[in-house]
Amino acid sequence: MTDKKRLGDCGEEYTVRYLEEQGFHIVERNWHSRYGEIDIIAVNEQYILLVEVKTRRAGGMVPGEQAVTPQKQQRLVLTAQCYLQRYPTELQPRFDVAAVTTEGDRITGFAYYESAF
Repeated sequence: MTDKKRLGDCGEEYTVRYLEEQGFHIVERNWHSRYGEIDIIAVNEQYILLVEVKTRRAGGMVPGEQAVTPQKQQRLVLTAQCYLQRYPTELQPRFDVAAVTTEGDRITGFAYYESAF
């Protein structure tokens, strides 16, 4: 496993635990369509969350939340449309972003943005 993959997995796992603590049930991880990938899909009684997780090392040039560019947002929306066509729901879709910062093997920062775009 590459360092980049290990770093991403660490951030996703931290975000999954956070969402579960908030009362969400994880229904998918790393769901793919021809347009891209959604890192985490989670639900509660009101929302279906489509979560993009960005994990960065401390001192990096671009904070994780700024790495979700308009082009990335468009791919996420298209991927979400594919998911929701395949798995229709009455729940309100919400696009969230989790920004995880690491230093060595430790999580040193976590920011969660609801309705990020």
